[in-house]
Amino acid sequence: VQLQAFGGGLVQAGGSLRLSCAASGRTFSTYTMGWFRQALGKEREFIATINRSGGGASYADSVKGRFTISRDNAKNMAYLQMNSLKPEDTAVYFCAATYRRDSYFTSSAEDAFDFWGQGTLVTVSS
Repeated sequence: VQLQAFGGGLVQAGGSLRLSCAASGRTFSTYTMGWFRQALGKEREFIATINRSGGGASYADSVKGRFTISRDNAKNMAYLQMNSLKPEDTAVYFCAATYRRDSYFTSSAEDAFDFWGQGTLVTVSS
């Protein structure tokens, strides 16, 4: 599967953005999806993950209650709705996918994901 993340940009603190991840290739509904981010000078970190059906998701504590991951299997799309953005959310955001037979599978581990998009930059100004 090939992934392309887009929707990043410059936003003021307290604002919102919705990131999108377009997938092509093998059947999208067989992939668990994840979002990660990497700030300048820092390691990439887990943000959110969603299972194949979209019925289960989990989040990093740093974004819980502010960010929402979702997917539309009919459109081969995954999304990350980001609200109440903070300057510390500034980073390059990556979507990732892994093929799993387990329809309930989610993961916060980078090495659980086999396919990565190119990243989209989110800048939150104070």
